[in-house]
Amino acid sequence: MTNIVRNNGALSALLGSKTSLHTNRRWALFASYACLIVFVIFFLCPPFYMLVTSLKTNAEIANLATNPWLIEQGITTEHYTHLLTETAFLTYFKNTVIVATFVVAITMVISVLAAYALSRLSFWGSGVIATGVFLVYLVPDSLLFIPLFKIVGGLGLLNSYWVLVLVYPTLTVPFCTWIMIGYFASIPKELDEAALIDGANHMQMLLKVFIPVALPGLIAATIFAFTVSWASFLYPLAFIYSDNQMVLTVGTVTTLIKGDVFHWGGLMAGALLAAAPPVILYAFLMDYYISGLTSGATKG
Repeated sequence: MTNIVRNNGALSALLGSKTSLHTNRRWALFASYACLIVFVIFFLCPPFYMLVTSLKTNAEIANLATNPWLIEQGITTEHYTHLLTETAFLTYFKNTVIVATFVVAITMVISVLAAYALSRLSFWGSGVIATGVFLVYLVPDSLLFIPLFKIVGGLGLLNSYWVLVLVYPTLTVPFCTWIMIGYFASIPKELDEAALIDGANHMQMLLKVFIPVALPGLIAATIFAFTVSWASFLYPLAFIYSDNQMVLTVGTVTTLIKGDVFHWGGLMAGALLAAAPPVILYAFLMDYYISGLTSGATKG
């Protein structure tokens, strides 16, 4: 009889602990979703405000008595029409695409080769060089644009978007190299040995073994290089001053801000259109980007 009572007590305690654990997990789930909802609302407010403002008339934007979060006087697309037909926005867009394409190509070639050498060839000082490469990335561009201005001026590249193709890799190559070092370092050494036994040289190993295996890291580095070259503001502002050579970040602002007059509808429309390509890229490749960054941060 005593054993039965003890067993019943143990069973009740076990059921009670399971119920308590289930309750704790449920409340943790509710708290997580609540925090996530607050986070989403907070970070979606700016693009929502931009969209609403871009669809308002100038009169409604200037009327401070109206609700800034609602369209009360009808939707208009005049800001988008004016931006695309009466400004050089499409020229800015074309220049930005050219710059981003070349910067991404240059960055990935240099970063992949450097990362492979630093992570797999194991020569003397490779670890120190790898650390130095990442430390270079920590130097802010606000300190670099003055000496770079003297350099590109001496090369005769000022006031040309090709100057951005030259200087943007100083921002993208160090970080992308660091990402790829971490990814290449996570690949088992047995793959190197198997490829060497099959008679492959280092370039064949890189192209046929490492790049396919490290595809998430490559995508993460590509997205980072594209984002930097697409959205950077300081270098275009410092190096370019002709309308036909400007990129989106600077050209849109200089076109729609005249002295102390801000064309808010056009600015919001231009910002939304300029942000669309990176947003689309992230939407399709976000999983690869997170995977690549996580591996680069924990390996090597």
